[in-house]
Amino acid sequence: MNTRVLTGITTSGTPHLGNYAGAIRPSIQASMLPGVDAFYFMADYHALIKCDDPQRIARSRLEIAATWIAAGLDPEKVTFYRQSDIPEIPELCWMLTCVTAKGLMNRAHAYKAAVDQNVARQQEPDDGITMGLFSYPVLMAADILLFNANKVPVGRDQIQHLEMARDIAQRFNHLYGQGKDLFVLPEVQIAEDVATLPGLDGRKMSKSYDNTIPLFEGGAKALRAAVMRIVTDSRQPGEPKDAEGSHLYALYRAFAAPQAAAQFRKQLEEGMGWGEAKDQLCILIEDELSPMRERYVQLMASPDRIEDILQAGAVKARRLAQPLMERLRVAVGLRAAPVPSQAPAARKSAGKRARFVSFRDQDGQFRFRLLAADGQELLLSEGFADPKAAGVAMGKLKDEPIASLLTRDDQVASLHLDGALVCRFDAALLPRVHEAVAELNQE
Repeated sequence: MNTRVLTGITTSGTPHLGNYAGAIRPSIQASMLPGVDAFYFMADYHALIKCDDPQRIARSRLEIAATWIAAGLDPEKVTFYRQSDIPEIPELCWMLTCVTAKGLMNRAHAYKAAVDQNVARQQEPDDGITMGLFSYPVLMAADILLFNANKVPVGRDQIQHLEMARDIAQRFNHLYGQGKDLFVLPEVQIAEDVATLPGLDGRKMSKSYDNTIPLFEGGAKALRAAVMRIVTDSRQPGEPKDAEGSHLYALYRAFAAPQAAAQFRKQLEEGMGWGEAKDQLCILIEDELSPMRERYVQLMASPDRIEDILQAGAVKARRLAQPLMERLRVAVGLRAAPVPSQAPAARKSAGKRARFVSFRDQDGQFRFRLLAADGQELLLSEGFADPKAAGVAMGKLKDEPIASLLTRDDQVASLHLDGALVCRFDAALLPRVHEAVAELNQE
């Protein structure tokens, strides 16, 4: 059974070293593991909470996409998409909002911190606080629950939001699940050594603190200039240093192998000067980033290539999002429940049968849908350049035993013909797909 891993970065600034070491790098490494179904996205809806500069958001979106790909993310092996390309996310966010207690949102760290700042300034507690900030954890829950992610890599400051997502999912399951869980309860995943990197001043590396180390922007020169500004104590060369309490050592350990990190620590404790230590840190980080930076520059010069990758990722993501949202609409009463499969005679008496519907999409590709007798879409095919090929695929699905064409995990089923992927669909629909194909075979 595959483990679904999901994470994203808010598109409100240029990615820095902390984003890379704390989220991007471990996520890409996880995507390469066997048994991992990886989802990575750019959280541009979240960016609207903290940034009202459209140009900055647009630029950040491009930089973040280029960073992930340059750092080694393979869009062919993962689902890589832009949050705003998935309309099911805000729809699910509203459903979740309607079951989320205000008291739960009152306890969110970001909201409480904003209230505390207002009180300290002797202002109204909610002065300047938007509903976007207040309900941020619900949107984050929608990001996660729409794809039923099993694990979500986050920094320690985001653990509370994962706990809230679990609470919201449990509430929704209880109200609408009718004994079956509509949502998987996500688990937090933290890389202990690099979950939160220190910035230039020792606080968490963050754009809001203006203490970041650049990742690719400005090249090796900008990287070195930032490292040289890292705050250290006044101990001179030859004096033993407190390695464990040093921000410099924490950064070095995040990029070095354990043996090299231990040697660096020993040198500090034996009196290595801070200048020499910073030189060693620059060399270490540059060795890892230099090849990626070259790929990043090439991608930034080809924004159309990035857009094509994101659009392809959105198509993949929506193949999973759409069936789940249809189930959720039925669960909450926004759509009528499908006619039970135990009553085929009633459907046939009304003259309705399962059927294939073929069409040409906006990209000129030929596709087909399998519809149940009650009209529910059971599967949507990949695109075919040739309409005859789409027709042949429909014919084979009718004529060949469908079980021999299927692969699945606990959440997603796939149909292949002659080794080529025909479609992916929600595995929960498998009984209805079998029923529909059997009905077609009787024609």
